[in-house]
Amino acid sequence: MSKKKIIGISILVLISIVIALFVLFNKINHVNETNFKEEDQEMEVINVDEIRLEVNGMIFDIELEDNSSARAFMEKLKEGELSIYASDYGNFEKVGSLGFDLPTNDQRITTEPGDLILYQGNQITLYYDTNTWNFTKLGKIKNVNETELREVLGEGDVILIFSLKETK
Repeated sequence: MSKKKIIGISILVLISIVIALFVLFNKINHVNETNFKEEDQEMEVINVDEIRLEVNGMIFDIELEDNSSARAFMEKLKEGELSIYASDYGNFEKVGSLGFDLPTNDQRITTEPGDLILYQGNQITLYYDTNTWNFTKLGKIKNVNETELREVLGEGDVILIFSLKETK
């Protein structure tokens, strides 16, 4: 064989190898992107943004805030349901001790009926009226108003039972 033919064949083989590597790299990259997308979807199923509250026989869904406090509360609920003995305070909230601390993200806010608030990092407060102070909002009860909350919470002390919302 002539030198020109050997060089030509060598160049063709080299080009073929480069193309094959390029195609292989793209396939591997596509598989990795697909795996990332599947993992993200699985995480979304696991990291639900709602929890459940049971009080006086009624069940409510609470939509969680997007902050480290709400995520830490959710992680705690993965260990099991949490019962909080809550007392009435000021005729606008029920407050009870968590028995542990959560990270705070305090901001000056005005609460609304249904707001679930972390106070001083270790107390849960469920508002059925308004109040303005520096709080960390954990979430809000969905589809309930002040009158309905007052009726369910009643006067005096209650037990608030928090759990992960069951998903199907």
